[in-house]
Amino acid sequence: MTELLGCKKMLNFTIFIKQRNNFKSSVLKFWQLIIAVTILKIMQQLQLLDLNQRRKLVPNPNYIKIFFGKILYHSGCHALNFSSNVLIFLTFVFNVVFLKSFDMQNKPLHIVAFDNPFPANYGGAIDVFYKIKALYELGFDIYLHCFITSNDEVASELKKLTRAVYLYQKNRNPFFLFSSFPFSVKSRFQKDLLTNIKTVDAPVLFEGLQSTMVLHNQDFGNRKLFLRLHNLENHYYNGLASSETNWLKKRLYQLEAKKYEHYLEILNRFKTVFTLSILETEAVNKLANNAQYIPVFHGNTTLKDMSEFGNYGFYHGDLRLADNKKAASFLIECFKEISDYSLIIASNNGKNYIENQIKNTPNISFATIDNDLHLAQLLHDAQINVMLSFQQSGTKLKLVNALFNSRFCLINKNMVDDERLLSLCEIATSKTEFITKINTLKTKPFRNANRSDVLLEVLNDAENAKKMADFLN
Repeated sequence: MTELLGCKKMLNFTIFIKQRNNFKSSVLKFWQLIIAVTILKIMQQLQLLDLNQRRKLVPNPNYIKIFFGKILYHSGCHALNFSSNVLIFLTFVFNVVFLKSFDMQNKPLHIVAFDNPFPANYGGAIDVFYKIKALYELGFDIYLHCFITSNDEVASELKKLTRAVYLYQKNRNPFFLFSSFPFSVKSRFQKDLLTNIKTVDAPVLFEGLQSTMVLHNQDFGNRKLFLRLHNLENHYYNGLASSETNWLKKRLYQLEAKKYEHYLEILNRFKTVFTLSILETEAVNKLANNAQYIPVFHGNTTLKDMSEFGNYGFYHGDLRLADNKKAASFLIECFKEISDYSLIIASNNGKNYIENQIKNTPNISFATIDNDLHLAQLLHDAQINVMLSFQQSGTKLKLVNALFNSRFCLINKNMVDDERLLSLCEIATSKTEFITKINTLKTKPFRNANRSDVLLEVLNDAENAKKMADFLN
């Protein structure tokens, strides 16, 4: 009987222990659920903040551990032997989700630009501005240094993307024409640039060879130096000289090209040179073997929906540049022989230059571009974007915008040398070929085909920024 009572007590005790363990397990699961919901709510709120606001809220990874530790402590989970591995995991997730890259948070970077990149209204400025935006979104703290002539305002769009912006006046001393350095390089140097770069120990990305004069006045020691090559400037200035009709300007361009031929030796100073075209990549690798092809940054993220037909042929560009003026004149001569189809030439300048050539040619007109929305509408309504260049100098932004925002692109091969992008275009090399293809495309229905897949692979700003970041680290 005594043994029976002992067994009964033991059974009751076992049941009690099991119930207590079940209770503890239920409490643990309950608190785990409460914590998961709490963290989810916090994440939802933080997701509404931009990256800078997130950084200000959580400036140091150690604060994140303290933050989650307090949640666990006040929830009583410390008493439930909550694994420290969970805390580590939550910290990692927080970094990845909100700072977007665990290794990138608060990563400082100097960018020395040849011009103020905002407003981003021409090719070079567009590449610089959208590169800054893409690197900022990866978690870089950007210290931007700009050489300017008149645009001395720092736009709010730039302030949002940078930790600090410094402006330096270009020195256009005419005696610099007699320097052994290219004039466009010599004119971009101020002592304040050295001082400001020294205040933050970080890699330096130079935008264009024009911005590198400081390297001849300062030893940067072990600091990592990078270059975004916007052109092989000797080729670029020789191209300008060949298109220029003014004798003095032609000679000055030729002189600048000659100086840049010697100046290219500076390419060896950089850890990596980020190139814009296949041609430039091959040339830099022959000279310094440090090139990395990163296509142009442009700000487009999706392709615009297009109907099958547009209404006219379209060309746009900066008509202060000799190459663009020559291209516009070439297209005018083509469309004079296609009298039943319209050509619109659009620019912020050059109206008199164009209108003097199109008198008594009713199918050709000039449009002054009012703003970005106006240009977007002109692209949207165009059937054929006709573009050509008389010099090889990287990928032209006007082609990139047309591929994302319009229909057919009829070009010559100087517009781009990436075969993947060339496959999306119609190619012509002579006046006869341009006229023949215009007559074909003007009545051909537009189909998107694989354009979206190619563009979002080759010209993806976010992915190209990640490739660049791998080197900047």
